[in-house]
Amino acid sequence: MNRSLLIALISTDYPPLRTSAAVQLRDLSREFAAQGHRPVVIVPSPMSDRPWVVEQLDGVEVLRVAAPPTRSPSFVRRAIAEMWLPFAMYFNIRRSPFASANWDLLVWYSPPIFFGPLIAKLRRTSKGKHKGRTYLILRDIFPEWAVDLGLVRRGPVYLVFKAIAAFQYSVAEVIGVQTESNLHYLRKWERPPRRIEVLRNWLAVTPDVGSSIVVRNTPLAGRKIFVYIGNMGVAQGMDIFIDLIHSLRDRTDIGFLFVGRGTEFARLEAEKASRHLSNALFFGEIDSSEIPGLLAQCHVGMVALHPDHKTHNIPGKFVSYVQYGVPVLARVNPDTDLMKLIEAEQVGKAYVGNSVTELKEIAEQLMDDDGLRRSMSERGRELGRSMFSSSVAVQQIVASTIAPATVG
Repeated sequence: MNRSLLIALISTDYPPLRTSAAVQLRDLSREFAAQGHRPVVIVPSPMSDRPWVVEQLDGVEVLRVAAPPTRSPSFVRRAIAEMWLPFAMYFNIRRSPFASANWDLLVWYSPPIFFGPLIAKLRRTSKGKHKGRTYLILRDIFPEWAVDLGLVRRGPVYLVFKAIAAFQYSVAEVIGVQTESNLHYLRKWERPPRRIEVLRNWLAVTPDVGSSIVVRNTPLAGRKIFVYIGNMGVAQGMDIFIDLIHSLRDRTDIGFLFVGRGTEFARLEAEKASRHLSNALFFGEIDSSEIPGLLAQCHVGMVALHPDHKTHNIPGKFVSYVQYGVPVLARVNPDTDLMKLIEAEQVGKAYVGNSVTELKEIAEQLMDDDGLRRSMSERGRELGRSMFSSSVAVQQIVASTIAPATVG
């Protein structure tokens, strides 16, 4: 085993938040500990009565430091808060028991793109065995994806965000992106000692402890269920799924379940109600411990990526579906790594386009062929074990940052 490392694991998301990022960081921190290291999760908190607090969660130290809330619905307010975030966090870390910690490894999760100054300061003050090696877990290429969706124009705001992202990249010795196609976005940053590599998303498989959502106690009892778990925002482009629900409204053996949160949640639920779609139900997000129990009641998991997206990602919900043996129906942007993965591994069906009729045909094929779903389920579980385990992610991060960083 490698010698034990003191690791700072920095993110805006950690339980009790229920986001996919929070679940990923929880699983990663647990695995760091299981492999003999000492992870310290550092997360911002909107505390007003104290500058910091240290908790023990499942054997992992969590340092919560006071910082402004960054989840405002206002884009401007959120951007201002996120820009101030690293400075507020550093100020309160310096007041905490970890003020003089000698970090061996600094790992941070992006989004957001604003942690660069914090990482730079922590690295300069660290005198650990490996002098604060740095690893950026990059899950979104921002602001590129926001430009693709028309949320940001190529002007002064874009250039500011671009500069902030560039600084974040500059302080990382290794950057782990989600898929092979994301590598080309960062090739110009790959020069010694900096290196870019693919770090797959990960998820720890947990036991089925049941779920607060019990399908047999809902109007969808007895139906085969399409389920969508997670964020419902502009980046997902989910209106086509509402049209799909409408097209299948006469199939009394098929139902749709949406579980999560997001800027589009209320609008989608209202659209469902206005169109009198009794074959679909919406629920707020649930604790991650309930996901195995929920998925055990469902037959196909849905993934949505806005067709205007040009960057590539493997959503956490996709990893959840395959880990627990649920075949996938994905509406994706053209020629994505996710589409290639689904088709190559035969764990579901991927659709590129805007035709509800075509999507309906694929959906019915999945629901009407029990044998097809069983074979996809088995292949999904195997794919989850081989490609998306937290154990592999931890080993890769430690090996990549402790070994000399060279261009590969």
